[in-house]
Amino acid sequence: MASCFNGGAGWPEPVVRVQAVSDTCGGTIPERYVKPPSERPSPAFSGNSSSDDAGGLKSIPVVDLSMPDVDEACQAACREWGFFQAVNHGVPPELLRRARASWRGFFRQPAEVRERYANSPATYEGYGSRLGTTKGGPLDWGDYYFLHLLPSSLKNHDKWPSLPPTLRETTEEYGDEVLHLARRVMRLLSTGLGLEASRLPEAFGGVGGEGACLRVNFYPRCPQPELTLGVAAHSDPGGMTMLLVDNHVRGLQVRRPADGQWITVDPVPDAFIVNIGDQIQVLSNAVYKSVEHRVTVSAAEDRLSMAFFYNPRSDLPIAPMAELVTADRPALYPEMTFDEYRVFIRQRGLAGKAQLESLQATAKKASGSSVIDVSCPGPPAADTSSS
Repeated sequence: MASCFNGGAGWPEPVVRVQAVSDTCGGTIPERYVKPPSERPSPAFSGNSSSDDAGGLKSIPVVDLSMPDVDEACQAACREWGFFQAVNHGVPPELLRRARASWRGFFRQPAEVRERYANSPATYEGYGSRLGTTKGGPLDWGDYYFLHLLPSSLKNHDKWPSLPPTLRETTEEYGDEVLHLARRVMRLLSTGLGLEASRLPEAFGGVGGEGACLRVNFYPRCPQPELTLGVAAHSDPGGMTMLLVDNHVRGLQVRRPADGQWITVDPVPDAFIVNIGDQIQVLSNAVYKSVEHRVTVSAAEDRLSMAFFYNPRSDLPIAPMAELVTADRPALYPEMTFDEYRVFIRQRGLAGKAQLESLQATAKKASGSSVIDVSCPGPPAADTSSS
């Protein structure tokens, strides 16, 4: 049984590895992984076509970072979708392949090797299989590895897997390249708001003061993918996410802001999928949106993705930037540090946009005024009962 779970390390109950469940459950997944009917994957629009019958974008935009009007393209994508696929981004494709291969190598290690790095809910750093500390709570169909890159005081190579032998060096190189890319995109987002290129990065703590971490997700094959999710619907609590996915296995779904429909993203080979997190929605006073997304799983193939989270310094107060607050558009959110914000996630796990909506309600109550509705529409009635 040691191959199936670890004994706690601060978790309220034994942590079961989804890889072990996938190998042993036969044709039926355990009840803990079965989502309520309203949350189960439904037939979703595919991103195979660039536009729908109404003439609007059907899938998330693709932004060429080598083009001269790239700041305008980023701005439009983040206002309308909160997501885009970045191509010609400058990170070598060969490095992307090595990074994926190294982490697949880790998840193929024997269970006893992986368990050396079992994590705890104190920091989530290491090998894990759940978010949230509610005993008996619902579980997602996925395992992960979480590690810190910035600040440097938190980065500890001893907490990174030593097998396969290429992993630490490759991850260090990959982290440096994606950090450089994230800083570049932040400057583009800042100018897209009509601000100095340095304004948004400074709100994160400036170069070297920001936070960065990596979560590598592994979604094993699932015999009943129509009943579960690899990651439940959520918006990212941090600043910005640079996601590298498998080129050949789809899984990411984005809730289209215009109508609440779930759109399945067709990944462009070797592109980064970039999305706005809650902290940039707050700083931009909801000019840029953090949009709900989720992950479906496959009966035929496992899937790996690498999420690079670029975050503000954890103890900096985060609130709408003064330049974006007017009489017609007052501050939609109260001031809060990222440390304070993510306590909610660590206790409850991923829960849609519940925390951001709670903050907006707090600001509305404090000001005694009506607040602009920045939420996405809910799914159409036909989707709520789909399974």
